[in-house]
Amino acid sequence: MKNNMETIRTRMAPSPTGFLHIGSGRTAFFNYIFAKQNKGQIILRVEDTDKKRSTKEFEDDILDGFEWLNIKFDENYRQSERSENYKKYLEKLIKGGKAFISKEENIKEGGRKEVIRFKNPNTKISFTDIIRGEIEFDTSDLGDFVIAKSLDEPLYNFAVVVDDFEMDVTHIIRGEDHISNTPRQILLQEAIGASRPIYAHLPLILAPDKSKMSKRHGAVSVNEYRKQGYLNVAVLNYLALLGWNPGTEQEIFSLDELIEKFDLKKVQKSGAIFNIEKLNWINKEHIKLMESNDFEQKVLKFLPDKTNKLAVGDKKILKKILPVIKERIEKFDDVTKMAEAGDLDYYFSQPDYEIEKILWKDEKDLGNTQKHLEKNVELLESVINWTAENIKNKIWDYATEQGRGSVLWPMRYTLSGKDKSPDPFILAEVLGKEETIQRLNYAIKKIDSDK
Repeated sequence: MKNNMETIRTRMAPSPTGFLHIGSGRTAFFNYIFAKQNKGQIILRVEDTDKKRSTKEFEDDILDGFEWLNIKFDENYRQSERSENYKKYLEKLIKGGKAFISKEENIKEGGRKEVIRFKNPNTKISFTDIIRGEIEFDTSDLGDFVIAKSLDEPLYNFAVVVDDFEMDVTHIIRGEDHISNTPRQILLQEAIGASRPIYAHLPLILAPDKSKMSKRHGAVSVNEYRKQGYLNVAVLNYLALLGWNPGTEQEIFSLDELIEKFDLKKVQKSGAIFNIEKLNWINKEHIKLMESNDFEQKVLKFLPDKTNKLAVGDKKILKKILPVIKERIEKFDDVTKMAEAGDLDYYFSQPDYEIEKILWKDEKDLGNTQKHLEKNVELLESVINWTAENIKNKIWDYATEQGRGSVLWPMRYTLSGKDKSPDPFILAEVLGKEETIQRLNYAIKKIDSDK
């Protein structure tokens, strides 16, 4: 097969020697966008020729990550199933005098071992990179480089050249760390009679200190972000902005908008700094855009079993607190943390607490606090349309007159049993009139029994 350049074909070629890195996720996405923009195709090729380091666990993680990112491939290949193809080309190069078998010292194992080296023509090579412009190499610096350990064990640079040729890959979009591989690959392309694909080398994703992204900077695996409750569309949105700028003020994009507006030529040359705060902000903005039912199902998925049972058992309360949850979270494992901290249980059941906790700051007299709670009950009894705004309007003047903290803190603590919670008016609206008054009366009785 030969590239006729009529159909644009990109490829993503992960090696299953580690989990799917966030940088590889971005590379796959850029390949996907470029192919879709040009009504082309994208190929997935698992490069598993390193038998010692390649594992099924890593391969499954990579495939799961692509599926979660909603990157769909038109064709799928595995290098370990293509050994005969590489052998055929190696034999042809050796027969044509373009490669040779070399016996070399094997320091690790002792004795001598045969490898296959490419006979370097020692020429100057230049190519035009979509992102970086003209790049030139003097290949004489490379020497006669090794392309295979044996006829059955091709090395990376040789295998990818054969694959890209046979799979009609027209555009190679990859990280800038592969620039150094390009001259070797171009030499091999010329040697086997392959046409040269078009290259685009993406800037690396860097940590805030401009070092290479690693686990000490936080999550680097795509599936870690999935487990933490990020939305796939938000991750893709953020990855697109790592190195690319739309040239407008717009920062929140749907997948369709990214496919429409992304421009590979506008990708920057310098490294892209990973900013977790920016990712969290983008994720929160996408959460705001979620349909109510989708948001509810996602919340339920991240609730611990105990809280999930409470929520499922009281759907009315769950639906009332969804806006509160949406306002407070940046990603969905924040829901898990809220539940584990007990910040959701009080919506579903009467909280227990030490009565002294309802006292406002320097207040020492439980009698004063009881008086305020009793007045709150009296005022709330007359609220007809039970909304946070109406509840606030009914209590506000009294609270202002008596001291807002002295009146509102006991009310809020009585309803939640927590030092930190939504304001008492929102809490009261969610709990409903009957439950709110019942909880206030519960505190009043506790004070009576404590006297």
